[in-house]
Amino acid sequence: MKKATLGIISLFTVIVSFSQSLTQTIKGQLTDEQSGAPIIGATVQVLELTPPKGAITDINGYYRIENVPIGRQTLGVSYLGYEPITIPNILVGSGKEVVVDAKLIESLQQLEEVVVRASDQNKGQPKNELATISAISLGMDEISRFPATFNDPARAALMFAGVQTGGDDLLNEIVIRGNSPKGILWRMEGVEIPNPNHFTSIGSSAGGISMLSNNMLANSDFFTGAFPAQYGNATSGIFDLQLRQGNFEKHEHTAQVGLLGVAAASEGPIVEGSRASYLVNYRYSTLAMLTELGLDLLGEQEEITFQDLSFKIKVPTKKLGSFSFWGLGGKNTYQFLPDRSNGEWENESEEQKLGVAGVTNVVYLSDDSYFETILSGSFSQITNRYDSLEIITYDEEDFVESQIRFSTYFNHKFSPRHTLRIGSIVSRLSYDLSNVYWDRTSQDYITPLDENDHAGFYQGFANWQFRTSDQFTLNTGLHLSHFALNGKSYLEPRMGFKWDRDSYTISGGVGFHSRMETVALYTARQYTGDGDFVQNNKDLGFTQAFHSALGFEKMLKPKLRLKAEIYYQYLFNVPVWPNDTTSDYRLLTFSAVNTFDGYTPDELANDGTGKNFGVELTLEKFLSKGFYMLSTASLYKSLYTGSDGVERSTQFDGGYIYNFLAGKEYKVGRNGNNSININGKFIFAGGKRQAPIDIAESNSEGHTVYRYEDNYELQLDGYFRMDLGISYRKNRERTTSVISLDIQNVTQRENEFFRYYNVGARRIESDSQLSFFPNLSYRLEF
Repeated sequence: MKKATLGIISLFTVIVSFSQSLTQTIKGQLTDEQSGAPIIGATVQVLELTPPKGAITDINGYYRIENVPIGRQTLGVSYLGYEPITIPNILVGSGKEVVVDAKLIESLQQLEEVVVRASDQNKGQPKNELATISAISLGMDEISRFPATFNDPARAALMFAGVQTGGDDLLNEIVIRGNSPKGILWRMEGVEIPNPNHFTSIGSSAGGISMLSNNMLANSDFFTGAFPAQYGNATSGIFDLQLRQGNFEKHEHTAQVGLLGVAAASEGPIVEGSRASYLVNYRYSTLAMLTELGLDLLGEQEEITFQDLSFKIKVPTKKLGSFSFWGLGGKNTYQFLPDRSNGEWENESEEQKLGVAGVTNVVYLSDDSYFETILSGSFSQITNRYDSLEIITYDEEDFVESQIRFSTYFNHKFSPRHTLRIGSIVSRLSYDLSNVYWDRTSQDYITPLDENDHAGFYQGFANWQFRTSDQFTLNTGLHLSHFALNGKSYLEPRMGFKWDRDSYTISGGVGFHSRMETVALYTARQYTGDGDFVQNNKDLGFTQAFHSALGFEKMLKPKLRLKAEIYYQYLFNVPVWPNDTTSDYRLLTFSAVNTFDGYTPDELANDGTGKNFGVELTLEKFLSKGFYMLSTASLYKSLYTGSDGVERSTQFDGGYIYNFLAGKEYKVGRNGNNSININGKFIFAGGKRQAPIDIAESNSEGHTVYRYEDNYELQLDGYFRMDLGISYRKNRERTTSVISLDIQNVTQRENEFFRYYNVGARRIESDSQLSFFPNLSYRLEF
């Protein structure tokens, strides 16, 4: 492997050609962090350039700096009466203009303008100004540097403290602070959306391939706990995704080809001089294209296809504010055809569709007040069929869900000290769900799910920000949820603070949160002996959680930051098996905190509890002189109590997580216009848990028998994975090209997925996760 790596680096070096000095334009908009109003007359300059280059923002807060040398640059931003900021490590390439938007916060001490000096202290701070702790901004440049993320925000999140895989490397499923992946909320452009992943399942938050594209995403926020009041329907984590605006002055394009798809993106002005723009991206499965050309890499038994489309159109107006029309859509299929010559008879087919579209309007009533209103609609369908070549359908599912959401909030900045945000979300949740399976005992078909109806979900929130000084900020708020299907309501107070001292920062947050189960769980049917049915879980409540976290942050050196967080989470009203209906330990130890997806027609009760607590450390060396490093460590416990009243480890109680990421950029070419980038990471974490195996009973019964009375006492082997990424970036006049190779699990370690008993061999064996996955891609910007 070492020789192969050196060979690739040598190949990249050989193809480097001499280049002339190249430049590009940096532009963007500056706004007030609390009111959103444009800042007029602010100074924006490229630091450490001789002679200096800079610009002054216009009446709409826009700036433009031309002829900036390509490579890594740092912007300094200042304005009288506002706290100055720096934005380091902006990657400037010759293919596309660079858009850098920024928010400034008004100083409580009206001092003279301050000289800006380079600083990385605010790097990674969330875009949402109401977030104080357990939140980080996902930069698209960073995601592209992280090896084996495949430009997927969920896979990139694995590098942050407290986050680990869900136990299957084939999926982008993540576990945050020991919580079930089901508790993750996906948002786009300020509103909740369905799971934006290909090859998913009902109730899941993950999938095999993300529908999201780095060609579309702007810097977005990722939360791991103690969420601000405007967020609801989440107990584990939140991805708050933002789509970037297309270039409103110049037409630009991107083409990309790799193992995970062939993609094309385009952006530019709709009408010259209007600042209206479009941005669109389309991707189609590479494997499907090769199959159509007669090259079947998966063999004759499996067929996989996927495609996705995303877009954003922004249209500013003079009197009605700005309008954004945006959307995301995707479709994927999977087919497994049995080989009769080998005695196979099982046939499996899957098809999934997703569509989300919305319009966002932001209108300013004054320099201190604005309304943001969003109307969105979404559609998702998951169809699965499992049958035999004897024309017997054993299981058939067709889950169709659609949502119409109206979201609006009012934001008013009373003064630099006080800001109020208040809003509501009205959702109409429609569903057409069916599931039919063949029952071998009764030799008849059973229909546990056959529902076509709708329900309302209503949310309201209020958040007040109080800045006692430039150093101390307090955020308090309330979130209210009401589920019309069963009439249950949840009032959730929340609070967060941030205290910036001269040499360190202390932050914290507390609050209550809740999460709805999949609609299929509330509407599933259980049939009685007379042929009638009951819906056992229609009145089931939401899982609820109390989050608390305390953080400490300190710059050890100008480019070296230490962060620490301790947290405690208490989960209650967790769905478990009713304790008076069974003596089966498999059921008595069941809890929704240990599930990934799916539903059940069996009766559940909100009698379960759980707790997660731990400490997280992050040491980050910011990119300088071409080198960066990120090291995170987490020690934690994740416990739950089922209907038997016994406290146990959850399935996700690994105990520890350690991540290490580092990378180096080498400037090459006559003027250093090009670069070779080498990035590596490794993940070391405690294994998942499962029930121990009863060997004697397994031999007697002829199949694996688990000791559920000791559920989750068995911990699988520790998880270890090393990923590698190598890329070569070449800038030419008006184009930038990148060829990259990402390898997931470069050592080909077979991490345990689960254990079972092989009766024939009379021994315990393990199934393994995905052992090795390479992705070679080429990208061209012009």
